[in-house]
Amino acid sequence: MIHSLFLINCSGDIFLEKHWKSVVSQSVCDYFFEAQEKAADVENVPPVISTPHHYLISIYRDKLFFVSVIQTEVPPLFVIEFLHRVADTFQDYFGDSNVGDTLPTGQLSNIPWRRAGVKYTNNEAYFDVVEEIDAIIDKSGSTVFAEIQGVIDACIKLSGMPDLSLSFMNPRLLDDVSFHPCIRFKRWESERVLSFIPPDGNFRLISYRVSSQNLVAIPVYVKHSISFKENSSCGRFDVTIGPKQNMGKTIEGITVTVHMPKVVLNMNLTPTQGGYTFDPVTKVLTWDVGKITPQKLPSLKGLVNLQSGAPKPEENPSLNIQFKIQQLAISGLKVNRLDMYGEKYKPFKGVKYVTKAGKFQVRT
Repeated sequence: MIHSLFLINCSGDIFLEKHWKSVVSQSVCDYFFEAQEKAADVENVPPVISTPHHYLISIYRDKLFFVSVIQTEVPPLFVIEFLHRVADTFQDYFGDSNVGDTLPTGQLSNIPWRRAGVKYTNNEAYFDVVEEIDAIIDKSGSTVFAEIQGVIDACIKLSGMPDLSLSFMNPRLLDDVSFHPCIRFKRWESERVLSFIPPDGNFRLISYRVSSQNLVAIPVYVKHSISFKENSSCGRFDVTIGPKQNMGKTIEGITVTVHMPKVVLNMNLTPTQGGYTFDPVTKVLTWDVGKITPQKLPSLKGLVNLQSGAPKPEENPSLNIQFKIQQLAISGLKVNRLDMYGEKYKPFKGVKYVTKAGKFQVRT
């Protein structure tokens, strides 16, 4: 019933939290803080606050707010009674609350993920947008399944207590977004802007998914002809790979891996680009293609040697493809701008994009 519980002092510091299911971001408390600002005094904060996805039910005891997060409608008095029991337990165990209005000075700060007094000679903020395409392409070249899994990793080396806002050209692309606790969720809900005081150093800002197949561009195509004849000791292998939708960027690091049927003894192939290996024990063919130049598409073709008298394989093998595209987010996601508040210096800022193949399979 109760999803999470936050303990907050009068200054708005969340100093204790407990989650019974999945972790709810501290940013959900923004709705409580807004109601607290509107109230004439602490006693007048509404005990029940409705948000787009949760209900916040709270009590005020001994200079502390006990704020519970509920995901479904429940009798509020039942939750309030429970919170008073929790407060009673705290009082019995710790005695009267001695929580101050402010946190101690020194290396602690009001932001739990960032220490106070951070200083850098060079102030820098870099973001890496990394997207992986998972796709299944059928033998005719049609897309059976396509999805993009993306992350934005940050490297923040900024002095003081900077307050950052990261906006996108097209934020509506993103589905199923998971946030670092520093993100102010309410701002994202209303404006689709990532507003946050960052941790110091490297951290994952968000992870997301783009699941609408018409938004997932497939960057490579494969022409293939793999055939095995009945009662024959040989077969044919012919695969060509080319760029499809690469937005003018070079597709590089291409590797094609094929798990051949058990009846294959060896392969005698000729690549027009790169090199290949075939392991006769594991039956795995690996073709290291490299990068694609549209002027001459890479191909791998030749003969497949089969066990004599063995039955024809029931199905053709699938091609598993790896690739990388620098300076491109294949979803079309693009950072618009990064603004900084709270500090007066001008930091170095940079955004890097990369697209990679995840589980990318072509059926033959």
